[in-house]
Formats: sequence, C-alpha cells, structure tokens
Amino acid sequence: MTTDLSWMLEDIVTNVPKARHAVLLSADGVPLGASEGLVSKDVQTISAAMAGMQSLSRATSHFIEPVRDPRWHQTIIEFSHGWIFLIGAGEGAYLAAAAEPDVDIQQISFRMHRLVARLGNNLTSPPRVDAEESSADGGASSRSPAGDRAGLVLADLDKVIAEVHGARHAVLLGINGLPRGASSGISRNLVDTISAAMTGIHAYSRVTSQFTGVHEDTGWRQTVIEFQHGWIFLIAGSKGHLLAAAAEHDTDIEEFTARLHEVVPRLSEERISREGAPSDA
Repeated sequence: MTTDLSWMLEDIVTNVPKARHAVLLSADGVPLGASEGLVSKDVQTISAAMAGMQSLSRATSHFIEPVRDPRWHQTIIEFSHGWIFLIGAGEGAYLAAAAEPDVDIQQISFRMHRLVARLGNNLTSPPRVDAEESSADGGASSRSPAGDRAGLVLADLDKVIAEVHGARHAVLLGINGLPRGASSGISRNLVDTISAAMTGIHAYSRVTSQFTGVHEDTGWRQTVIEFQHGWIFLIAGSKGHLLAAAAEHDTDIEEFTARLHEVVPRLSEERISREGAPSDA
C-alpha cells in the first residue's frame, strides 16, 4: 500500500466532522491507500467490492436512456448507520469515503473532489463510461414497442413514472433477484440486464457496510448511481424485494424517491401474497 497516498487520505477524516474512513483503489480492486483505523483485510474487501460495484454500474447507464457517451459521476450507498461515497480519482482509480448518518454531505463531497485534484500528480484524468461498455443490450433502445412487454406491468409504477417529470423506468425484483414486474414500455432484454446488474450491486453494497462501522444488521436502505445524463436508484423493499428505478438528470429526485418509497412496500407485499413459487416474469 502506498504510504504517501494513505497520508493524503487523512485530509477527509481529519477535516470533515462525522467522516470515518477513506480508501483509494484501482479499477481492478487493488488498494492504493487508506486512512488510519482500517485493517488490511478490510481495506482489501472494501476495495474489491467497490471495484465490482463500479464495473456493474457501467452496465446500467442505458436504464436511463441510451446516450453516445455516458459519463458516471458518483455512487452513494445509504445505510441506517451511515453513508458511503464513491467517485472517480483519475484514470482507472476511485476514491471511497465512509461517514456517519448525520455527516454534511456537501462538505464531504467537496473534500473528496478537492483531494482528487491534489492527487492529480499521481493519477490522471477522471474515468468515464465508454459507450461500448455501457450498451449491454447491444445498443437497443430502452423503450420497446407495445407488444414487447417485460412481463407483468405494475400500475403503481406506471403512475409514478407518468406523474414525476423526467422519470423513465422502474423494475421490481423478487427475493431471488428475478424481475417480478416493471413499468410499461421497457424491453424484456433491458429488464433482464438491469435485474442481473442490480442484484450484484445490492450484494456489493451490503458487503461494504463494515466500511461505515460494525453492526449486526447491515441496515442497507438504498444505492444511488449518478451519471451525467441521469440517476439510477436501487431501493430496499419488504422481505428482500428490491426496486430499481431510473430518471433523467433534471428530475426532482426528492419527489421521485419519496414516491418510490411510498409504493415499494405495497408492491412487495402484493407480490409476496401472489407468489407461491418464483415466476419468470
């Protein structure tokens, strides 16, 4: 592990109240530095999980809409006991930071980006998502003809998508990670791709809970991925269900997430009551 880079990471922990840890990692999950207080094994686990999460995040950009040059900005994981933030730190490198629930999010974001600028002598330009990598469905449009449904269309999701400006799609995942329903106008191929990616992102998110502190229950609430062209949300539902949703960048995300949090418990319970066995919807 590089000592001088580890020393530089102390800036975040020292100068941001409620910040806990910071880790610098390569795109392939190799630790490049860590703040004090983390044992080597934990740093390795966190670095591997963050790299895996970022790799999967690249496959989700077209959930918002296909764009020629999608650019990832950040990933945020919310737990009941804290936050994790992940941003680019140069070509092939990432900076992760963990904080307590009441941290000043704007302050820690400022410190993280300032540190990335200071690391510029060691690390080069911020990474971006290449169009070839992000087009996991072969470049097909995220909108599909009316005859190509993604299984069961959920009216509650359609209502949210229709009423929130900029909202695009939503998919409900069952406890086994398979899609249980979706908003209308989304292809089956895209639903399958997003379901697989989100299942992995959820698993990586839970692995990183130790980064914010040791707790018996991970208390994971949601994972948010920001691209230049929009947002992707993965929200905890009842009894292991998950809700994935996408919106354009100018969407009122507070309104959108509030509406999603309102419907996800009802959707989860309805699907649980109907499912005697896993379906292929």
